Amino acid sequence: MQVQRIPAETFHGRKGAVKNAFRYSVDYLLLDSAKAEGPALFSRNRGNLMSVHDADHGGAPGQGTGAEWAREVLTQHGLAADRILLLAQPRLLGHVFNPVAFWLSYDHLGHLRAVIAEVTNTYGDRHSYLCHREDRAPITREDTITAQKIFHVSPFQPVAGTYTFRFDIREGRIGIWIDYTTPGGGLFTNLIGPRQPLTNAGILASALRRPFGSRRVLALIHWQALKLWLKKVRFNPRPTPPAEDISR
Repeated sequence: MQVQRIPAETFHGRKGAVKNAFRYSVDYLLLDSAKAEGPALFSRNRGNLMSVHDADHGGAPGQGTGAEWAREVLTQHGLAADRILLLAQPRLLGHVFNPVAFWLSYDHLGHLRAVIAEVTNTYGDRHSYLCHREDRAPITREDTITAQKIFHVSPFQPVAGTYTFRFDIREGRIGIWIDYTTPGGGLFTNLIGPRQPLTNAGILASALRRPFGSRRVLALIHWQALKLWLKKVRFNPRPTPPAEDISR
C-alpha cells in the first residue's frame, strides 16, 4: 500500500461550566502495517525527514512492537485481522508525539471490524481502548462505540466517565469523533481530513508549514493547559497508570 497523508483538522471543545475550545491543523499518515511504500523523504524504522517507527506504537512509547502487538491484541479478543492499517502522526526530523493513534483492523472483504485507539499522555504513559461492535459486525459511520475512561490524559479532567467513538473511514477521507462525557462536563474532539498519496512535495510542505512537527502539538497542549489553569479549573495530579495496557 502506498503511504497516505492526511492533512487533517482537529477540534477540541470542553463541556461543562468552564468553556474552552480550539481548532488546529495536524498531519497524520495512514500506512499498511505489513508493507508501507513511500517516497524518498519517508522511511519506515530508520531516520529520514519523515518516518514511522514500529517502536513508537504497540507497547510503551519507544519500546513498542508495532503491528505484532496489535495483531496479538485482536486475536486475544476473537477479532483476528486480515489487514491492519496504522493512522498516526509521523516522526519529523526524528521527533514524534501522538496524543492518539489508531490501529484499523479489516477483514478479508475489506470491512472495518475493530479499531484500537492508542492514547499517550504527556507523562509518557500509554493505554489503548479496543473499539468494536458487540455483535462483531463491520463498523459503519453510523455506529457509536463506548469505552470507560480509566487512563489519565489531562490533569483538568477526571479519570472517570465514558468515551463514545464514531469512525467514518472512507476511500477518500478520514473522520473520527470522540465524545467524552463525565458528570458535569467532558470534552468533544474530532479528527477530519482527506486521504492523499504521500509525496516528497507533501513532506516538504508539511516540514515548511509546521517545521517543529509534533513539538508544536506538545506546545499547543501546554498552552491550552495554561489557559485552563488561569481559569482556575481544578488540577488533578497524575494517578498510577492502569496495570492493563488495553481495555474497552
